[in-house]
Amino acid sequence: MMFLLYSLGRMVRVRFAPSPTGHLHIGAARTALYNWLYARHHGGKFILRIEDTDVSRSSQEMSAGIIQGLEWLGLDWDEGPVFQSQRISLYKQKAEELVQKDKAYYCYCSPDMKQTTKQWESRCTCFHLSEREIKEYERQGRSKAIRFKVPKGELRYRDMIHGDITTQLDNIENFVLLRRDGLPTYHLSVVVDDIDQKVTHVIRGDDHISNTPKQILVYKAMKANIPKFGHMSLILGKDKKKLSKRHGETSVLEFRDKGFLPLAVDNFLAQMSWSPGQEKIYSLDEMIEKFYLDKRSRGHPIFDLEKLGWLNGQLISQMNAEKLFPYVRKELKKSGLWREELGNKERKWFLRLIDLLKPRNKRISDFTPRARPFLSDNYPVEEEAVGKYLKDEHLPPLLTKLGQDFSECDDFSAEKIEEITRERADKEKVKAALLIHALRVIVLGMKVSPGIFEVLELVGKERTLHRLRGYLDSQ
Repeated sequence: MMFLLYSLGRMVRVRFAPSPTGHLHIGAARTALYNWLYARHHGGKFILRIEDTDVSRSSQEMSAGIIQGLEWLGLDWDEGPVFQSQRISLYKQKAEELVQKDKAYYCYCSPDMKQTTKQWESRCTCFHLSEREIKEYERQGRSKAIRFKVPKGELRYRDMIHGDITTQLDNIENFVLLRRDGLPTYHLSVVVDDIDQKVTHVIRGDDHISNTPKQILVYKAMKANIPKFGHMSLILGKDKKKLSKRHGETSVLEFRDKGFLPLAVDNFLAQMSWSPGQEKIYSLDEMIEKFYLDKRSRGHPIFDLEKLGWLNGQLISQMNAEKLFPYVRKELKKSGLWREELGNKERKWFLRLIDLLKPRNKRISDFTPRARPFLSDNYPVEEEAVGKYLKDEHLPPLLTKLGQDFSECDDFSAEKIEEITRERADKEKVKAALLIHALRVIVLGMKVSPGIFEVLELVGKERTLHRLRGYLDSQ
């Protein structure tokens, strides 16, 4: 039996090693965040490695997207990015060294042998080949792979999350390290790189538990320090199935494009199965201070988009307008509502608008439809709102008088607008709500909005009167 002990006292060095065969998935982003928090909490190093040896599926575009996603989340790295595709010769060298140490052997099996022998289906028997047979295969120019010689017995290691895990080595075949095409398998390249980069802790998803015994065997064969392993439970959808596109947005950059803030996504991912204490929005510095890998649940976290929306809304409401400004500007540029004056001579007014609108927004993208009536006269009007609040036959004469009151007002502030509106309602012996709801629909096209008097102040006297006249002329 092998029981593995780990050397203590080494600086924590962790890595995030995605394959650029797709976008940065929310599950991979959680792995990156946990590694980053662990490194930062312990004053260690966070390494970025791109595992792009699968040439047919990897792409530079996906690599760039992964890097962009990490940057958006605020996860900086200390070393890298290291691209495995640039290290193929090193993997070949290490595989050959294992053959020389009698820890691996050349395998001449080919896929078509599966039809005639069981050796491809279970354990390859090429390690029994005689020198004469090997020389003959070499003379024929037969392509070969390199397989690891799996010893007998059992292997036990202590997972930082799951505790002791034991594997019967008889259940592991002599696995391939180097393929016939000269490319390394995951089990070779990941170990070679972890050794080369002095990785001390491997924190990854539960789906890698089955890989770990093989990799530990390779570490031992190379007489290298074995890192500590921690395997996190995978994120599931509400249907308790593995998270996929059928559950909605799953790419980090999709969340960015749909109006979510990076810190909200960080909190959402961090608090899925790790509890820092109170459920609230934590800064990255606060998360670093509180983070411990063992303070987390082993249960599978559920992907709850509603909770992310709540967190995002909480963060938006807490942020000041200056910090929200660049995010809102980006959204308004997408819709063509942005004008440069909003960033300079109208900036003070625009920041007030952000503060007015932010309490009702769950996403940054929500600012666009709600800001439109303040920035343009081309805005939709909710038919339901018209039917509910503009059908009273007494409204046109009442609004005509109220418009006259507004036009005679020099101080078009929220306080003065409220005073004028309520005085007019009292004079006409109607409820102020009749005028308030009508003003909201006419000026904004909505039945729900922030306080109407603050709204009218920001819309401005001229635009308010213009919209009132437009409504009255249509009656």
